[in-house]
Amino acid sequence: MSAPAVEYDDIQGLVRFGYKRLTQACFLLLRVTDAQAARDWLARAPVSSATTQQPPPTTALQVAFTCAGLQALGVRQDVVEGFSHEFIVGMASDASRARRLGDLGANDPAGWQWGGSPEQLPHVLLMLYAAPGGLEDWQRDVLAQCEQGFEQLGYLDTADMDGVEPFGFADGISEPSIDWLRERAARDEEVDRYSNLSCLGEYLLGYPNEYGAYTDRPLLDPDRDPDALLPRAEDAPDKVDLGRNGSYLVLRQLQQDVAGFWRFMDAQVAGDPALRKQLAEEMVGRTMEGEPLVGRTGERIPGEDDPRNSFTYGSDGEGLRCPIGAHVRRSNPRNADLPPGSPGLLSWARRTLGFDATALAADKVSSTRFHRLLRRGREYGSAVSIEQALSSAPANPGDATGLHFICLGANIARQFEFVQSAWLAGLRFDGLPGDSDPLTGHHLPRDDGTPTDGFAIPLDAGPDRRVDGLPQFVTVRGGAYFFLPGLRALRYLSRVQP
Repeated sequence: MSAPAVEYDDIQGLVRFGYKRLTQACFLLLRVTDAQAARDWLARAPVSSATTQQPPPTTALQVAFTCAGLQALGVRQDVVEGFSHEFIVGMASDASRARRLGDLGANDPAGWQWGGSPEQLPHVLLMLYAAPGGLEDWQRDVLAQCEQGFEQLGYLDTADMDGVEPFGFADGISEPSIDWLRERAARDEEVDRYSNLSCLGEYLLGYPNEYGAYTDRPLLDPDRDPDALLPRAEDAPDKVDLGRNGSYLVLRQLQQDVAGFWRFMDAQVAGDPALRKQLAEEMVGRTMEGEPLVGRTGERIPGEDDPRNSFTYGSDGEGLRCPIGAHVRRSNPRNADLPPGSPGLLSWARRTLGFDATALAADKVSSTRFHRLLRRGREYGSAVSIEQALSSAPANPGDATGLHFICLGANIARQFEFVQSAWLAGLRFDGLPGDSDPLTGHHLPRDDGTPTDGFAIPLDAGPDRRVDGLPQFVTVRGGAYFFLPGLRALRYLSRVQP
């Protein structure tokens, strides 16, 4: 029996499209001032769906809520409690979460421009996208429609850097492919090769994920939905599903010190341009054009549509071509579910129980397929060339440049928080001796004074080449966890609930 078809008309379009062709965008951080007026606007808001349109639209609007935002709209507490714990407490909720996420020192939420305290936390995120030249009018129209119910807490502008992130590297190359046709087996099973194809339930609530399970979300008795706005839950047909076709959205404003990055690289190689580029690429894990340092395998990875992604790290276990601590290797280690070995029950038992030393050494990283992120970020500020970064007078003094990091996933803890804490901020990634991510790490010493500001480049003979004294290149300026509802759920939330 085939799985039910996906309801594209109930999914916000950001999940499916990313709106890359709508190169202008801004993100409005709002707080509810009049709950009834806010609900009235949400009931008629022109939110774009994931249906295909011809011709393609020239504008798009997406809406997401923090937990505080749902409460400000009047959503009942027992409904709110059906969402995940991480969403309810928020990104900046406690010192322990800040430590795990690397939000220490200059990244401390106390210093954020928004989102770091209850007073600075937005209730609603409006994401506006437009074709070139169309954003200003679109933004003015949307604000005029919703001004009675909201006040603006913050405004996040974006910039179109033509597929290149502020440090100068090709970006947005590797994204998971979503199984929109629901053909992939949604069950927890061991696999022996890397695939880029992910179960729908990894990114949308209400569908089975890579474990074959449905992520927790608010499931309500039908009498709580008298107008039958919500769909029935696949895994509990006697309940209506507030989460179905929705996703959690993580937004972090990351300011990048482009001049500091290239000046540090330049100082390490005594000004040699070729070596400067090589060192930067070793820290990133790809060439500036996006080619993998480990090299292409020549075989297509299932679910990949960019030939620059036809690679794994299976032939580079020691990191001789791509350092183990490189940013893209940490972000997506691409390991399979099983460490290498011959087929058969005995070999499986030896690998699984840890008796095979070779397999054990290759199994230090949790399987990637359980921790993928669907990225939808946008750059902001002005592009800075390497020459401008190295000049004594920056091209745009005082102009903040960076990335509005946005990712979607059905499980904040298992996806964003795991990747951020265990792989990027973590000091023991794949057996490394105390280094965090060279690009995004804060590089502060541990409580006992042990430094974490190094980067190891393995060599074929002899000890690793070490780069120490890494400064902080990326600083968190704001962040929050949001719920991006399905369109039927959005209409439900716009009504006073029973």
